[in-house]
Amino acid sequence: MANKHRGEIEAQLDGTTFKLVLTLGALAELEDAFGDTDMLALAARFEKGRLSARDCLRVIAAGMRGAGHATSDSDVATMQCDDGAAGYVDIVARLLTATFGGGGAADESRAEEANGEARDPFAGIS
Repeated sequence: MANKHRGEIEAQLDGTTFKLVLTLGALAELEDAFGDTDMLALAARFEKGRLSARDCLRVIAAGMRGAGHATSDSDVATMQCDDGAAGYVDIVARLLTATFGGGGAADESRAEEANGEARDPFAGIS
């Protein structure tokens, strides 16, 4: 079972449930892949809510490797998701929210107030 306090999620690919987490190493991998200089730049990139299929592939693969699965980007590229493209986007949105926007104190300090409610920084992705 995924531990939300550690930023873990569960995702079903190829009929198998996998645990995914963006560890510090996985985040460094994504910084390098996307050419971002730091984690804030990486978070800002994802907050825009525009993800390519390659972006989704890289995030899912990094999350799988972060959780200890020996999975390459090409392995993930061939995996099936029950909900098709929307399912991949859902996995990425949940993983990014668990990593950057888990509703903790840091999230609240960044949150914009709209009618007194905190904004989910990755709401535009799903």
